[in-house]
Amino acid sequence: MRQTASTDWVAGSKPIWFTEYGCAAIDKGTNEPNKFLDPKSSESSLPRYSNGHRDDFMQMQYLRAVREFWEDPANNPVHQLTGVKMIDMDRAHVWAWDARPFPWFPKKRAAWGDWENYERGHWLNGRASNRSLASVVSEICTRSGVTHFDVSRLYGLVRGYMVDQVTDARTALQPLMLAYGFEAAEREGVLEFFTRKGSPDGTLDPARLVASDEIDGDLELSRAPEAEMVGRVRLNHSESESSYEVRAVEAIFPDEETHSVSSSDLPMILTQSEARAITERWLAEARVARDRARFALAPSDLSWRAGDVVELETADGTGYFRIDHVEQAGVQMIQAVRVEPGVLTPSDGVESEIDLAEFTPAVPVYPVFLDLPLLTGDETPHLPRLAVASDPWPGPVAVYSSASENGYSLNQVIRAPARIGVTESTLRWARPGLIDRGPALRVRLPQGAVSSTGLDGILSGSNVAAIGFGDPDGWEVFQFSDALLVEEDVYELSGRLRGQAGSDWAMPAEWPVGSTVVFLDNAVTPLNLPLSARGLERHYRIGPASETIDDESYEHSVVTTYGVGLRPYTPAHVSARASGGDYAVTWVRRTRIDGDSWQGVEVPLGEESESYVLRVIDGGSVKREVVVTSAAWTYSAAMQAADGVTAPFEIEVAQVSQSFGPGPGARIVVGG
Repeated sequence: MRQTASTDWVAGSKPIWFTEYGCAAIDKGTNEPNKFLDPKSSESSLPRYSNGHRDDFMQMQYLRAVREFWEDPANNPVHQLTGVKMIDMDRAHVWAWDARPFPWFPKKRAAWGDWENYERGHWLNGRASNRSLASVVSEICTRSGVTHFDVSRLYGLVRGYMVDQVTDARTALQPLMLAYGFEAAEREGVLEFFTRKGSPDGTLDPARLVASDEIDGDLELSRAPEAEMVGRVRLNHSESESSYEVRAVEAIFPDEETHSVSSSDLPMILTQSEARAITERWLAEARVARDRARFALAPSDLSWRAGDVVELETADGTGYFRIDHVEQAGVQMIQAVRVEPGVLTPSDGVESEIDLAEFTPAVPVYPVFLDLPLLTGDETPHLPRLAVASDPWPGPVAVYSSASENGYSLNQVIRAPARIGVTESTLRWARPGLIDRGPALRVRLPQGAVSSTGLDGILSGSNVAAIGFGDPDGWEVFQFSDALLVEEDVYELSGRLRGQAGSDWAMPAEWPVGSTVVFLDNAVTPLNLPLSARGLERHYRIGPASETIDDESYEHSVVTTYGVGLRPYTPAHVSARASGGDYAVTWVRRTRIDGDSWQGVEVPLGEESESYVLRVIDGGSVKREVVVTSAAWTYSAAMQAADGVTAPFEIEVAQVSQSFGPGPGARIVVGG
């Protein structure tokens, strides 16, 4: 029961929870961490003294400082009786993590009305994985065996940095030093890293300069010639807050007239504005650093060290110079380059809109195996081909194969979807070699498009497709001159050449509705298959290359192919002429290789030797089978009597390949 009278508060009775703490990623955001920018809000304002620039490092430093402060027992006492800390940092909640997917939020600007608030807002999405520059340098030093180092004066944020080869610490640190503009110097046995600054560490009293034979006077000033200057700088990097494509940014002086470019590759992830700021700083530092100073100090004057910025009085006025080199041999010979504070202040970078690739889940794909004849003559004859389609397309598709259900190895990677359609009308038999001007074939094509090519186009080899029932064998190859889009995803194909590449044998009386049509282009990929595996079962697992082979998105297929590219064509013009009681059978040989040329007297043989198998068929049974080596054979009256054959009967002729065997046969009725 709730008491009617309230009790006094007891100190230490309950720990304190930070239900919300955070800081915007904006310049000087820690001055007022609760401030935010939102044009739609009346409370929108900058933190005190902020210039409004984006500063992810400020946000990181705030979160680190808050946690480190309250994890210090001196700042967060433990209650004597309960043993509970005053501030329970296990229940400290940082504002804010957005449930919307990064980087589509904020980069999909059409989808989110508050996308512009992200860059300088409190969001942790896309920032939580960032590292401080100091921590990255510390890790490189530690892994390299360097134990005495100091990174307390190193400032910056690293979104991503790759060291892709075994190397030394200096090589690994150099890209970081170039990108973030920091120095390294050994001081009293400690390797100190510190970010460059434009403000001076002090003013050098001219009275402390000493004479030296190496310089003219006590202060030598020089300027590098203009010809040694680079007026244009290009930087290649991986772009952050996107799909991490390699991007290039460039900076150029307004007065630059040369076309020479100094190009650098940084293995780093940067935003566009960060990369632009780096190139602008490089360019500005290079021009300012043309001015150099040399002077000498007494051996006992050890107050100035490498990396310090010294203020010098010159004939042209006061200048700031960074000491780059100190040589102690007799006197201290010092070399320095001019610096300007404004060079190290980044410009107000504005991020341009980035086109993100749409996210595609690892969906199953639809594979179609095709054992096809040679189409161009450049193919390996026995290799089957694979067409893969999917909606949406998951990206590269991996094809693994094996002789059994285990021991798979990568066979191919298919990088583009094939155009696979389904017929919505029937396709009747038509005579090969003539234009089929029958009714248009309606094909529903969910993905991709086709276009007309005209008669000249198909005679040149364009618009090639295969129609079949989806099995590896039995495909008819045809071409079409005209393609008409009649409704969404539905085309009517007309002006067809049927039974191409010797596939006339596969043409049925009618291809029914629901037949599969595969448009043959480079997306239809040949598979790797040893010649010895023809006619044997092969196991295939096909799915998105981004997933492992055991992922549920992979399709399993068991396929047997025979190397149709090796199969001889059906002989043409078979005839049987009666002479007395004999029949003189003749035919014309066709070839699967280089058969389109009109230059020769006869087409090339295309096989190891010329050979044909003839069958005499009567009443559905084979009465005689012979093998001949020329395109002619006589079926004598004596043979007919011996076979018990009387007209009408059938004769079938098929060309024989030493590697494939008999091809499809051509039949005629004799004496009918």
